[in-house]
Amino acid sequence: MVLERRGAGALLTFIIIFLISACALLSFREGSFDAGIAAYGLGAALLMLLAYNLAALIFRHIDRITLVICFFLTSIGLVMLLRLDMELAIKQLIWLGLGCLILFFTVVVIKKARDFGRINYLLMAASFGLLLFAYVLGDTIGGAKNWVNLGPISFQPSEIAKVMFIIVSAYFFAERRGRGASVFYAAYVGLCVILLVLSNDLGAALLYCGTFLIVFFAGTGRTLLTVMGLGVGAAGAIASYYVIPHVKTRVEIWQNPWIYYQTQGYQIVQGLMAIAAGGAFGTGLGLGYPEAVPVNTSDYIFAAICEEFGIVFGIITILLYLVFIIRGMIIARNASSRFDALLVFGATCMLSLQSFIIIGGVIKLIPLTGITLPFISAGGSSFIACMCLVGIIEGVAVKNGERDEREINEAGGEVV
Repeated sequence: MVLERRGAGALLTFIIIFLISACALLSFREGSFDAGIAAYGLGAALLMLLAYNLAALIFRHIDRITLVICFFLTSIGLVMLLRLDMELAIKQLIWLGLGCLILFFTVVVIKKARDFGRINYLLMAASFGLLLFAYVLGDTIGGAKNWVNLGPISFQPSEIAKVMFIIVSAYFFAERRGRGASVFYAAYVGLCVILLVLSNDLGAALLYCGTFLIVFFAGTGRTLLTVMGLGVGAAGAIASYYVIPHVKTRVEIWQNPWIYYQTQGYQIVQGLMAIAAGGAFGTGLGLGYPEAVPVNTSDYIFAAICEEFGIVFGIITILLYLVFIIRGMIIARNASSRFDALLVFGATCMLSLQSFIIIGGVIKLIPLTGITLPFISAGGSSFIACMCLVGIIEGVAVKNGERDEREINEAGGEVV
């Protein structure tokens, strides 16, 4: 415990130094000192310090390493957004403040909850309703019908729905329920994925489907059914290739983006060239040309990071996600109930799979699908959903810590 606190404290100190020094460098980018940029860096650093210390004070057993890694990834995003678009960077800082409040609230809810009982059926209806609302009334952006505008407010319903999806999945797999409930849940998952595919939100469809299969295998241990599920998913993907022109275009561009450079392949090629231009250690913050990459504040922000900070830093970013995954799995393993274990496992899988899908698309490992890089990409809906998922993980970590403390006290020991 002491080593964990010291490690988290040291990492947090590094984050503060990284934020302040990067913003100080950017504040002189135009040849004269920009106090607004410097104040932005100082404000972001103070906000993270305040959030970390409040979390440690209010929730004694919070997993500090997980929280600090979340802040590290967020700080990378804040710096890159400040480099690319000051207006988006300010909005993201506001979302960070709101996200911290959401995280605290989620920790409290998860800490007190058991399995949400019948509320899960309301969550099923709400999540399906959000996806249906986006399909019927949503706006098409980037080829996907996944945005809803309500006056001055715009959001992605699939981001909100995925948090409910994780809770519902953990509930249905926590205990072996009757055949009727299982069929009802399977229909719910299938309809959610179908709606996402019909909306051309292929990244979200892959994310939901992949998370479901992983949680299904973890919750049931049924290898044959899991393989059959993978087969159904693969068949659906092949059918989509032949039925949906958007899917066929994405695959063809992935196979050879260079012949489509002047049209649909422009984004992929520019992203690959940006990563190559950065080399091992990058061109330097503010010295690259990430503006040449389309959607560089969202889908392709990883390419911008690699260009200016280097491929080595990009690998470090991936390793941070890996450590986050490991911490989540440790928390899930130590959970005292199947529901808590599957809840953390599902939340961790959702975030890790999302990271793999978008990074894999950017580096041309898999066909590109338009989703955000967790904690780093610009976007309020995505960031709030990610902080909710972190709140779920931390809520169970607090439960685990309080249980361990009770057991030690009952045994007459002492918590270190």
